[in-house]
Amino acid sequence: MNQNTKQPLFAHLSLLGAATFWGLMAPLGKDAMNNGINGVALVMFRILGGATLFWLASLFVQKENVCRKDIFLFMLAAILGLICNQCCYTIGLSLTSPINAGIITTTMPIFALILSALILKEPITPKKAIGVALGFSGAVLLISTSLRMAGVNGVGSIKGDLLCLGAQLSYTLYLTIFNKLVKRYSAFTINKWMFLWATLLLFPFAFPSVQAISFSQISLKTYLEVGYVVVFGTFICYLLMISGQRVLRPTVVSMYNYMQPVVATIVSVSLGLAALTFNHFIAVVLIFIGVWLVVRSKSKRDISSSR
Repeated sequence: MNQNTKQPLFAHLSLLGAATFWGLMAPLGKDAMNNGINGVALVMFRILGGATLFWLASLFVQKENVCRKDIFLFMLAAILGLICNQCCYTIGLSLTSPINAGIITTTMPIFALILSALILKEPITPKKAIGVALGFSGAVLLISTSLRMAGVNGVGSIKGDLLCLGAQLSYTLYLTIFNKLVKRYSAFTINKWMFLWATLLLFPFAFPSVQAISFSQISLKTYLEVGYVVVFGTFICYLLMISGQRVLRPTVVSMYNYMQPVVATIVSVSLGLAALTFNHFIAVVLIFIGVWLVVRSKSKRDISSSR
């Protein structure tokens, strides 16, 4: 396998891994917030934990020199890709149900398709549009089927749903606007600066929420859930996301959001929390076909080189 083949393959595997970990994060994070950890504090734990882990990890990889202008660009990237995204999603998740939050994550490729066309001048090809539509349809079918089978255990919230929607828009803006910046540096360099800026900017606002937690009353289970959110749902996921983002187009990156409800369904079936139905099978097929169509669609560079 040559280097040209290895890079896209590793990028896709990285995004698949990130989607898997994020697919598990929603129910675990929701349970932690139901048991003593408030939404703003959980965001602070994610940001501070991510900054600590990325700066420690950067000690063991080759050091990169970052120009002064890019350091400040990382601050802007942190506002969109970390602070707005994580605050909106985590606080939204604390208000609405994980099922609603899962449905809303499938809107990111729609935003990516529109913003890539407006900002990056990426063409909206018929294949790409059909792929996004199929993936969206599959994800909605999957989650609605799970909702009917499980019974309505939780009630959504318009405010929570809108916050989760804002998180998808914020992260899509980050993917689109800072696409070139991300490709200039390694995943460790990008994340250590972004998480450092996010920590400095968020800490004054989040500290009172952290201080309000009764840590002595928090169970070990909740601490482990927070640990998963910080280590796997943040450090590992952002490392994997940057690895994929540096190689693949924003629309392709965002398509892997459709994998999160797939992971949730597989886990639910494995644990005996839900039964696999024909609707689940159809939904998964639609999602995979949608991802494949978007991956195979031509980018602006492909179209230009073919002329």
